[in-house]
Amino acid sequence: MATRAVLQTFERYQKERVAFVTAVAEMAKNPQNIEALQQAGAMALLRPLLLDNVPSIQQSAALALGRLANYSDDLAEAVVQNEILPQLVYSLSEQNRFYKQAAAFCLRAVARHSPELAQSVIDSGALDSLVTCLEEFDPGVKEASAWTLGYIAGHNAELAQQVVDAGAVPLLVLCVQEPELSLKRIAASALSDIAKHTPELAQAVVDAGAVQYLAPLVINQDAKLKRQVCCALSQIAKHSVDLAEVVVGAEIFPKILTCLKFPDEFVKKHSATVVREVAKHTPELAQLVVGNGGVGALVDYISESTGNNRLPGIMALGYIAAFSETLALSVIAEKALPPLVSALNEEPEDHLKSATAWTLGQIGRHTPDHAKAVADTGCLATLVSLESDGASSEDLKTKCRRALKSIIAKLTHLPALDALVHRALPESVMKMVLEQVGKVLANDAAGRAQFVHSGGLAAVQQMAEAPGSKLKEAVEIINSCYPEEIVKYYSPSYSQQLLEKLESMAATTTAY
Repeated sequence: MATRAVLQTFERYQKERVAFVTAVAEMAKNPQNIEALQQAGAMALLRPLLLDNVPSIQQSAALALGRLANYSDDLAEAVVQNEILPQLVYSLSEQNRFYKQAAAFCLRAVARHSPELAQSVIDSGALDSLVTCLEEFDPGVKEASAWTLGYIAGHNAELAQQVVDAGAVPLLVLCVQEPELSLKRIAASALSDIAKHTPELAQAVVDAGAVQYLAPLVINQDAKLKRQVCCALSQIAKHSVDLAEVVVGAEIFPKILTCLKFPDEFVKKHSATVVREVAKHTPELAQLVVGNGGVGALVDYISESTGNNRLPGIMALGYIAAFSETLALSVIAEKALPPLVSALNEEPEDHLKSATAWTLGQIGRHTPDHAKAVADTGCLATLVSLESDGASSEDLKTKCRRALKSIIAKLTHLPALDALVHRALPESVMKMVLEQVGKVLANDAAGRAQFVHSGGLAAVQQMAEAPGSKLKEAVEIINSCYPEEIVKYYSPSYSQQLLEKLESMAATTTAY
């Protein structure tokens, strides 16, 4: 009887521990309970349960601590201060697969908040154990470990380098080749987090053979996997010509362009980012995108997208157009200008308007034909309005000013320039317009008459006589294209001079 009573007592103690730790883990799911759990001292009570002799209690304790740490950086800091990390790391190499997953989750929850907390996880000796977990047979353990390593590496280059030095990259590449979709996704995400910081880190990912296994997954129909794969390829390609050529060499074109039509918005955005990061480096890579039908696909994409999703497509067109007049002409020929002008007019965010203004400038800056194509859309007036709007950001004003300067400098289509002359423009912009008008009129006899009939010449004379005007030099160049009598006739003071002359004649006649 005595033995049974003792055993029952211990069984009841075990059941209560199980019930307690399970209840806390469940309550920690709800953010509303976090503060109450913290005030009740949950963390101090959970810590010894990490070393409990019952595996399910250990697992639930790690899970509860992870959920607490996941809630805020203060609670994650408390996990570090309570010296819980060394226990978790120790258990990663000793316990069953379920506990390893829970321990990795807790480490991830701490590491995600800041570089300092991620460094605390590394300082606890977690990297070697996490890398070892990537070699486990169980896919769940690999997944939990890869996820944690990705969070650590994502903060900055120094932390990512430590992950690389621990030997994680080749094992992450092996994880990409595993059959489990969720493991593929998380391994691709972790490789992306490593590659994004510096060319050297991206090269380490490439050297491990990642691209040849990531590239074929572009055509996989799982949306989440496509997102991560496209993101990883863009993070590799962005750094240098050589790395972009490695990505292109994996035969992602034209397959990546089909992703621009995929139903998932993030897949479309990340695939557009891949195209942008490839096209920006050299004319040859931009031509490769054009040759594979990339411009038409990008135009369709920005026509159908809104908000930040449009940004990589808009910038990709700008990079392509920047290299040569032939490439810019291909952008115009694929009817890119209407959706770009639409974005300039409709998008509420200044950074999107800035990118669009920059792209329009890159398209219009090559030849008079390019400039006329841009001007014919009516976007110059919009650029002027944005440049002079006090609510516009400094970057937007700068981009609009530069775009106007590059387009107007090539614009020889007089009606487009004439339309600007009749607008209330900032003096700096008007000076550019008038200087270009002077250049055009000097070589265009028919244009000179047209400029008079439209009222342009009269408008110019009024600008020159405005108090404090800095446009006199530009106006004089325009005036030099006309006979002196015509210039006088359209001068604002001409009518006054005639009246004075009449009065003078009348006075002379009376005296006589």
